[in-house]
Amino acid sequence: MRWIGCQRNIYNSKVREDQYFRRFAQKSLQHVGQYAPIDQQYSQFKTDLTPYLSEVPSVLLRNGAVLWKQAYGRYFSKLGGRPVIHKKHGKQAVWLTSELFKFVPVTDTETGKITGHQLYLGTKKFPVGILMFKAHKDYKLPASLHISIHAGRWHVSFNYDDGIQEPTDKDTTDWLIQFDEAELRKMTAGLDRGVTLPLAGSDYQQFGFSEVQDKRLLAQERHKKCWQRRQARRTKGSAGWVKAKRKVARYQRYGADVRRDVAHKTSHILAAEPRYKLFVFEALKVKNMTAKAKPKQDEQGRWIKNGAAAKSGLNKSILASTWGQTRLYLQYKARRQGKLVIEVPAFYSSQECAACGHVHQDNRVSQSEFVCLSCGNTDHADHNAAKVIAMRGVRQLLSGKCVQKEKKRCRITRIKVGAEGSEPVAETRPTLGETLVSRGGGNTPTLWSLTQEAPPLQRVYALSGGRLHSWDA
Repeated sequence: MRWIGCQRNIYNSKVREDQYFRRFAQKSLQHVGQYAPIDQQYSQFKTDLTPYLSEVPSVLLRNGAVLWKQAYGRYFSKLGGRPVIHKKHGKQAVWLTSELFKFVPVTDTETGKITGHQLYLGTKKFPVGILMFKAHKDYKLPASLHISIHAGRWHVSFNYDDGIQEPTDKDTTDWLIQFDEAELRKMTAGLDRGVTLPLAGSDYQQFGFSEVQDKRLLAQERHKKCWQRRQARRTKGSAGWVKAKRKVARYQRYGADVRRDVAHKTSHILAAEPRYKLFVFEALKVKNMTAKAKPKQDEQGRWIKNGAAAKSGLNKSILASTWGQTRLYLQYKARRQGKLVIEVPAFYSSQECAACGHVHQDNRVSQSEFVCLSCGNTDHADHNAAKVIAMRGVRQLLSGKCVQKEKKRCRITRIKVGAEGSEPVAETRPTLGETLVSRGGGNTPTLWSLTQEAPPLQRVYALSGGRLHSWDA
């Protein structure tokens, strides 16, 4: 826990330092043009007020600064916002590089066979301990690993390159468009996502929670609310309050584990099916669908009922139906097997007939019953929608509109640092009596290269001899 806290301390210190520079750059003239250093320096935080930072390996602190810089790299790549403060509640994790751990196989002295594995954590000066584990398959030594704790449960996770080449989405798309529409429909699975039935397939597959899982989830939800009420009545920080908090976290973790398990099993079954080469989902904007109900006022300005309670229940059901997790897991599992996952527009998919294409709101008689008013086709409403989605996916693929864009990525890079964790940074030092001022300061969302440590100066001003001079940088 100390390692987690110290690495989080460095990360948060870098965040506060950046906020300080950006805040005063727009309010104080003497700070104009002084940017927060986008680097991996952390030695300035090791002072007499933080003696605990000297009780952990310096590599651990460096990794905290590297994580902060990586977060800023995501901001420069337009993959997210600026880094924010990491809080000490909820899931906590620490990133360890190869200097802080090693894997040692345990061999039998008589037979010479490997009977187990050991993971040594820490260094000679700062030892942590040894973890015994049994590997269910061969693995390669990773360059780094993460140790996390959530609701009292610890995890050690790492990954490595197994050397298996997987085709890109563009390669799979080029291969699929060689088939005609009839052949593509045979190898396409349309998947309709719903609240009552989380996932329905075009070949009448149904994926969701089992009766046992539904029963246990309801029980866990009742227990969680009970302990939340107990926690609210107890004094914050007391032993009873901490106990209630851990109980709430444990019950909440159970629901997340069940949903993740269902999403993994569903995606594995679909990806392993040899008939399917193309999987089609609706392009649902889950974030917009789960937004809060807007308040309403009558003509006199009085607040009226807006259905917030019903909308809140619907939002909870949508978020608990594993819509996003299933699609995300299926996407990377299918790509590894040379298959493709795409999305199509979702408009009127539940009102369109898969047999004749007639669209009318009265076609859907109930939540589960579909009767076409034009041709009389009857089917389960979710499976009919899945067939419509499959046909839309095939037509979109053959029309050439299914262009797979390469996603932007921001990787963690290992950079050699100088003494005491300071990274050498190229600086532009003004002459005596001059102050560099940039027009790109303040809180403007400047975006520049990931490898650039300071924003570009389009116009440079210098104050010298009581006069303001300017030139192009």
